[in-house]
Amino acid sequence: MLHTVLPHEIGFPVEPPPGPACAPGEFPIALVAPHHGHLGGMAAGLVGSGANVRWILPDDEPHARKLSDTLCARYPEARVARCLDEILDDPETRLVCGADITARRAELGIRVMEAGKDYFTDKGPMTTLAQLTAVREAVDRTGRKYYCYYCERLASECSILAGELIRQGAIGRVVHVIGMGPHRLGPPESRPDWFFRKADYGGILCDIAAHQCEQFLTYAGVETADIISARVANVAHPDFPELEDFGEASMVAPNGASFQFRVDWLTPDALHTWGDGRIFILGTEGTIELRKYIDVATDYGDNRLYLFNQKHEVNVQAKGTCGTPFFARFIRDCLDRTETAMTQAHVFAAAELGLRCQLLADQARAAQ
Repeated sequence: MLHTVLPHEIGFPVEPPPGPACAPGEFPIALVAPHHGHLGGMAAGLVGSGANVRWILPDDEPHARKLSDTLCARYPEARVARCLDEILDDPETRLVCGADITARRAELGIRVMEAGKDYFTDKGPMTTLAQLTAVREAVDRTGRKYYCYYCERLASECSILAGELIRQGAIGRVVHVIGMGPHRLGPPESRPDWFFRKADYGGILCDIAAHQCEQFLTYAGVETADIISARVANVAHPDFPELEDFGEASMVAPNGASFQFRVDWLTPDALHTWGDGRIFILGTEGTIELRKYIDVATDYGDNRLYLFNQKHEVNVQAKGTCGTPFFARFIRDCLDRTETAMTQAHVFAAAELGLRCQLLADQARAAQ
């Protein structure tokens, strides 16, 4: 069994989790379009960093109504909006957070930005390259932010720690990354109807693979890559012909770093988490493996980082070391008009890579 250590014990100090980024009441936010549970994580991260929920806009779609009720109970101080315009007309609201049906996220974001507010959306941030172009133009036109909740890195301490270790030279230059993003589908009735319509969710590669693309760009230190191959399939759900339950792609960045990933909706019921998400990062002087949500067949729990380099062969405990600093930095970026949490260019680069993977896969499937 590998020796368990904290980062500073092997010469890699990390900053402690950040505290509140603003004074009470300084950063009011609104929660709208509650069509995915990630909206709860977005709100929790921001509120934990100093934001306050000023508005909640409920939705009558059955699955969205359930999440609306949960959010209203969690933030009883929030006002219940009658319509989106009531939020957009409020001069005090700084940021609108939404988890709309994927194909509608770009339109919502453009409307928010044109009202003079920043926008924070669930992944994937859009479903077509035309939407990406329209959003880019709206950002340039309005000067507002269109950010995306790439939570498989931003809400994972071991993923944040991996980036810091790479920055400090723990494994040398990144050469190759392997990403695995399995998800549990659950009973079909637990999903809204739009989840099974390709026109609404866009495809598995522009949706959950957006996480994978964002992580590769971050760890490789690049903002683009040439896609070598991409494939999608429905391998286990014939009753839902528009569902893609498996996807994979490979690519190479301009600096020579390469990437292979797969995503799926095939997590079996016996696994006691929604997916065994892992990342393998090969460098010129070592390797990092991330076991984000479960360390299978051990008692270690989640957020484990395995580091093998010229000096160490260790199991690093990431939980409680660095926190999730994105939220505090994002609040300051919205207030100060800076880009310390993530650049707007990076948000778009990750989205574009997923969209181009999806387009290539769709073309290959249509040609079969």
